[in-house]
Amino acid sequence: MALHVGLSGGIGSGKSTVSKLLVERGAVLVDSDVIAREVVAPGTQGLALVRERFGDGVVGDDGALDRPALAATVFGDDAARADLNAIVHPLVAQEAIRQVQEAPDDAIVVQDIPLLVELGREVDYQLTVIVAADPDVRLERLVRTRGMSEADARARMDAQATDEQRRAAADVWLENGSTQADLADHVERLWTQRLVPFEHNLRTRTAVRRPATAALAEPDPGWAPTARRLLGRLDRALQRASLRDRVHGLEHIGSTAVPGLAAKDVIDLQLTLDDLTLATTDAFESAVLAAGFVQPRERLDTVHTWAPDESEWRKVLYGNADPGRVLHLHVRRAGSPGAEVAVAFRDWLRAEPQAREAYAALKQQAVADHPGGDERTRADYTAAKEPWFAEHLPQALEWSRQRDRDR
Repeated sequence: MALHVGLSGGIGSGKSTVSKLLVERGAVLVDSDVIAREVVAPGTQGLALVRERFGDGVVGDDGALDRPALAATVFGDDAARADLNAIVHPLVAQEAIRQVQEAPDDAIVVQDIPLLVELGREVDYQLTVIVAADPDVRLERLVRTRGMSEADARARMDAQATDEQRRAAADVWLENGSTQADLADHVERLWTQRLVPFEHNLRTRTAVRRPATAALAEPDPGWAPTARRLLGRLDRALQRASLRDRVHGLEHIGSTAVPGLAAKDVIDLQLTLDDLTLATTDAFESAVLAAGFVQPRERLDTVHTWAPDESEWRKVLYGNADPGRVLHLHVRRAGSPGAEVAVAFRDWLRAEPQAREAYAALKQQAVADHPGGDERTRADYTAAKEPWFAEHLPQALEWSRQRDRDR
């Protein structure tokens, strides 16, 4: 399947320049701004609907949409802007879908969407790229290159998403505050090091593996928002495949889900199903592929004495195709001991500082004693922690169950 990239950025950020640079490198561009103009061109249903809602004053003598007049009508009027969006957005979406469907299977499809963050559409793409620049730089560009007044430019910037909201939506934060040459270098690295290998991994169903050497990273505030984006993509993909009602839970688990805990730079997600056999069907594999997950492998979690039935510890492990981030998707049966303990252990570490500190010390010792480095030794770090888990996981489970009883 093609790689689907969502591209956005605030007004004046240089998003259109990035689009052109990506097209020069081979991307298939679906430009929402261009489509938005086309769907209200003279003679279209879109223009007729806009005229019906906003009156003859938004159509010029030549029969074309008078954009300044329409902007003046809706700017600052939330109800009017919502009515305009209700007319234009479905038409734009329909045409964008048509263009995406026409792209080759090995394409890198970039959808340029000005309001991607505002519309919450970062979950619709396998990767979201946000073009960013300092507000003062954007303001200067709007005044200098578009002829806007400073007041108008500021008002338009203020009406859009904040940088904080954009950062939360971004898989790639592409700075464009310097020279055109610097921007071209950034785009070249994005293309060669992220997009091209991502498309290849999707097409060949190849998962990105963590390095063979075990290493602990300092707690990263980016782990949680990354997990939220991926969980949102999974949720959207499963909805589209009409499989969401088979899913009981979508969770960020593992050490990166525990604030303040050093961890391998690997994000673990858990998806629980009513029936684990669904996890290897074509329908399920196609759905999670749309979120960037590939290469399902049937695995067995460590069997513990409190649940000795080996079949209860089965799972299906998916990897991630994005070379910029190692992610593991653990698919387990809802209510199975593996699913229960994954969430209980995370919550116990979050709530109990002493347990968290003990586990952190264990991890530091394990990585010092068992750093791995090759295929023969890459699993030694994980194996070294198993005796501690055998002793402490029952404690985490009991803590979790008591918490649930007290609620």
